[in-house]
Amino acid sequence: MRFLARRIGFLLVALWAALTVNFFIPRLMPGNPAQAMMARFHGHINPSAIHALEVAFGVNTHESLLSAYFSYINNTAHGNLGISLLNFPEPVATVISHALPWSLGLVGVSTILGFLIGTVLGAVAAWRRGGVLDGVLPPVFIVVSAFPYFWIGLLSIWLFAVTLGWFPILGGYTETATPTLTWGFVGDILYHSVLPAMTILITSIGGWILTMRNNMITVVAEDYVKMARAKGLKPRRILWQYAGRNAMLPNLTGFAMSLGFVISGAILVEYVFNYPGLGFLLLQAVVNEDYPLMQSLFLLITFAVLIAIFIADIATALLDPRTRSNP
Repeated sequence: MRFLARRIGFLLVALWAALTVNFFIPRLMPGNPAQAMMARFHGHINPSAIHALEVAFGVNTHESLLSAYFSYINNTAHGNLGISLLNFPEPVATVISHALPWSLGLVGVSTILGFLIGTVLGAVAAWRRGGVLDGVLPPVFIVVSAFPYFWIGLLSIWLFAVTLGWFPILGGYTETATPTLTWGFVGDILYHSVLPAMTILITSIGGWILTMRNNMITVVAEDYVKMARAKGLKPRRILWQYAGRNAMLPNLTGFAMSLGFVISGAILVEYVFNYPGLGFLLLQAVVNEDYPLMQSLFLLITFAVLIAIFIADIATALLDPRTRSNP
């Protein structure tokens, strides 16, 4: 319980720090969202128009900094993240809710698959060290994972979409299709996600293979694995219940951080494929200087990473009770 209490305390402090930093950063910049939006228009700016936009964006120039801070905390807790400049007058929370499922489906599933496949292949390669699998897989995937996301994406578009015509080039679904909860529309979404998902999977799996292989080689040399072999246990049981379980522990934190960054989406991949996820939305917010949307997305990414690391700490403590002991 003390371990859990310490982890929860650290999570709450980190969340408060993230909220505070996210509050002060935009206020260190000159102007406010209303002035940023009016700056797009050339010529004379009507003061009454600026005042109307300030009211719409919830900007109160006469409010004290402390009062504005507590108002910001209260609004964030209630999901009131402001008004998007890019999609005015739509609320930021609504804009994010439209793009969030796309990133969770594409980047989330690809990240989980990459971790699972890479962990299994890395464990098997280390268990059969010196074999064909160990000699081929790590070098090949490490070289492939060194290529940038956008390069793999452009190459897959050229080969599978333009040259072979197997998959669509851009978008999350066919433009003429009507979004409905039917098998036909779901199949269309899956069809459009094959190339971006394959791009993320190819470029991420190599790191998991290499780290799991290196961890596994270290664990296999431990005394408890030798004892399990001496007892005559089946190799498959030793591989997964003894060696694999402990070799996977160092990877959990990295996997948690990867899951946390799922919220941001694979920005370059979503941009190359024009995929309507949070990564593409973040890029649009930066290009169009949509400060409320950028601020909310950065906060969401921070929250996701912190919560994912917290879950990884709990999972590590459950798998390895030694981590719960006091130093």
